[in-house]
Order: sequence, then structure tokens, then C-alpha cells
Amino acid sequence: MHVALFGGSFNPPHIGHQLAALYVLETAPVDELWFVPCFLHAFDKQLAAFAQRVALCEALALPLGPRVRVDIIEGQLGGTSRTLSTVKALQAAHPSAKFSLIIGSDLRAERANWFGAEELATLVDFLIVGRAEADPQAPVAMPAISSTDVRDRLAAGLSVDAQVPRRVLALIRDFGLYGVGETT
Repeated sequence: MHVALFGGSFNPPHIGHQLAALYVLETAPVDELWFVPCFLHAFDKQLAAFAQRVALCEALALPLGPRVRVDIIEGQLGGTSRTLSTVKALQAAHPSAKFSLIIGSDLRAERANWFGAEELATLVDFLIVGRAEADPQAPVAMPAISSTDVRDRLAAGLSVDAQVPRRVLALIRDFGLYGVGETT
């Protein structure tokens, strides 16, 4: 089995993540795609609770069908999330699987600076997904949507209907995340 790992903060997940997942499923030689939300961000970014982000990712994954799931390995590992540690843990848990990592073209240059980058490059292949703002020459580029912009729009009371899938937005409202439902 060949699994594409799509890691991230997913704070919150948005339509760009969903479109990138569909693109990889339909163009890369993979059997499954696993969303892997980080537990604690390596750069101390403030994140919604892990369980809430997992639920948001599950809502994001649902329309993509049975080849997509959410893996909570980083929550099980605890502590600061490191891609190398995550990959090693997944390889130990699924020794017959081959893993590839999905990254945006905006991260291509910085991956050499990741924790254990050289070892990581020996363990996985990278599936590069074009991002319009980072790689105008990419054969396909995902829309320029960011979780930061989504959070800012939500906090300002602006619509994110075009950026966030309905199921995900309904959970954001139910959880009262990112300033939705808060009074000032």
C-alpha cells in the first residue's frame, strides 16, 4: 500500500487542503491519503485543541471517500510534532506501507532546514503540490487560501463560505473557534 501523508496544523483546514488532497489522489500513484494534524507546532504557533482540529479534518476528509482518513499519530506521540518522528512511527506501525509526503511548492526550498531533513529524504518521497503564490510555473496550482486568512476573516465576522467546506464551517461554529460566536 502506498500512502500519501498530508501533515499540517489544519488550523482550520480549508478548501485548498481538500483540493490538494483530491489532486494527489487523482494524479499520484497512491492508494490512500492520510491527513496528519500536528499535535504541537514546532514554532509554537497557537492552535485550536488537537481533538477539535482532528474533528475538522475528519469533516474535510468525508467527501473525499474511503481512500482518505485522518491519522492521530502525532497526538499519540505527544510533544512537539516533528515530521521525521511521525514518519518513523508510522513506518513502525505499518511496515508494509510505502509513505510519501505531500508538501506545497512554497515549502520545497525550506525542507532542507527541517529537523532530520537528510534522514527524512531517505525514508519518503515528496509529492509537490503547486501553490499559485509560490510557483507560477506549476502545472496546476491550488487556490491561494491560507488558514491564517480564514481565521482573520472569521474573527472579523466576514464570510469564509468560498474558502471552507460547509461541514468544516459548521463544526467551527459548533466549537466556537476562531472568534465565531464570541462577543467582544
